[in-house]
Parts: sequence; structure tokens; C-alpha cells
Amino acid sequence: MLGTLENGGNALGDVTLTGVPRARTGGLHAVVVTIENSGLDTASYAVQVDFTDPSGKTVDSAVVGALRLPAGDKAQPVAFSKAPADQTLLPVVVKAVRY
Repeated sequence: MLGTLENGGNALGDVTLTGVPRARTGGLHAVVVTIENSGLDTASYAVQVDFTDPSGKTVDSAVVGALRLPAGDKAQPVAFSKAPADQTLLPVVVKAVRY
């Protein structure tokens, strides 16, 4: 059963971000998006990651997901930004939806 969808979605607590060194991504900003299904049933997920500048302004966004993730399992897609590598960016999960 789906929870109520509020501002950030119904699955923000199931998602964490881990940075990836730019030396491993060809200079691109990237994060591993760990999605862990904390529910009792298999579910799919869509996660929006915004890459923001130091002032909090969104510079780029990426959407990743996991299909049919069994309860208790996790997936680790990678979200990339196409913004120039010389920019300082902070990744932020702005929406995570379990469906």
C-alpha cells in the first residue's frame, strides 16, 4: 500500500547519498543513491536528486530509480550531473516516491 505523497514523496527515509570522487567519473559530479526497501512488499522507486550551488540554487537534476525491489533489499543507482566539473555542487534528495 502506498503512503500519502507529501512534498518530498513517501520514501525519503529509504534513500541515502554517497559521493563519488570525480577522478572515478571522468570529472562529472556523481552520487551513489542507495535505495533500501523498508516496506513489507516489493516496491519500485523513483528518486530526484538536485545538484545545488553553495547558495542552494538548483544547477542540475537527475532522476534514478529501482524497479520491483524486494522488501529488505537495496539498489544503488548512480546519479550524474552534467554541470561543469569546476563548479562546487551539493547533491540533495528532493523527492523519493515508492510505488
